[in-house]
Amino acid sequence: MDPPVSSRDVSTQRPPPDSATIDLVVEGLFDRAEIDDFCGRLRRVLESSGADVAVFDVGAVGDPGVGTVDALARAQLTARRIGCRITLRHAGGRLRELVELVGLRDVLPVEPVRETEQREQALGVEEEGDPAEPIA
Repeated sequence: MDPPVSSRDVSTQRPPPDSATIDLVVEGLFDRAEIDDFCGRLRRVLESSGADVAVFDVGAVGDPGVGTVDALARAQLTARRIGCRITLRHAGGRLRELVELVGLRDVLPVEPVRETEQREQALGVEEEGDPAEPIA
């Protein structure tokens, strides 16, 4: 029996039955010794899900290094071998820079960050004027 997926690897949220996407949360940092085990666990999760797209939420990765980028690139290779592909969500600036620096921008697609102006304003929150300014 496989050991449970740890927080250093991936945790899953099963997609709805009619969905072809699975959301995975990737946390922690990777060293090269963990990558084969990570990819093996990922393969089993993807095969059992039936998804053809895996969205990796990498917002909790921390301070990524080359080992993290290597793990994500190898995960993409693992996914593609079984007919799936990976997209990164909530990738921080450092991870984006590393992916670009090592030339993997096309291999590890990152969901675009929504600009502040594009975000919907929370209900019940309104801009207030300066109390010293008269209301016209």
